[in-house]
Amino acid sequence: RGVAAQTFKPGNHGTTFGGNPLAMRAALTTLQTIEYEGLLDHIQRVGAYLHERLSDGLSGQQGVVEIRGRGLMIGIELDRPAASLVKQGLEQGIIFNVTADSVVRLLPPLIFDQRDVDYLLERLLPLIRLHLQSKH
Repeated sequence: RGVAAQTFKPGNHGTTFGGNPLAMRAALTTLQTIEYEGLLDHIQRVGAYLHERLSDGLSGQQGVVEIRGRGLMIGIELDRPAASLVKQGLEQGIIFNVTADSVVRLLPPLIFDQRDVDYLLERLLPLIRLHLQSKH
């Protein structure tokens, strides 16, 4: 209601761990698992590979404003609305979101590996290129 209802629209923000005891325990266990499994190093390696492949794959592509991110959390900002890409991605067997109308947001699972990156980009890069070649 009120200001909050006007501020948060679908796609703006979500939460994995809400503020209750069960959720807090789940969050703690998640952090312990990340540390125990050495996932931070894995995330940095695979994230660097993902970012490099995206940068190479979209280098010189008109309509790409910026590729940004940290680890496996990546945003590809385009110069035009891109919500239609979400459905096209699902049809290609990949899941991602578009936020702020024009930012393709990638949040793959922490166990993503280079093979998964290759699978994702074989499908995503052509979608983005085709989208940017169409009139806006």
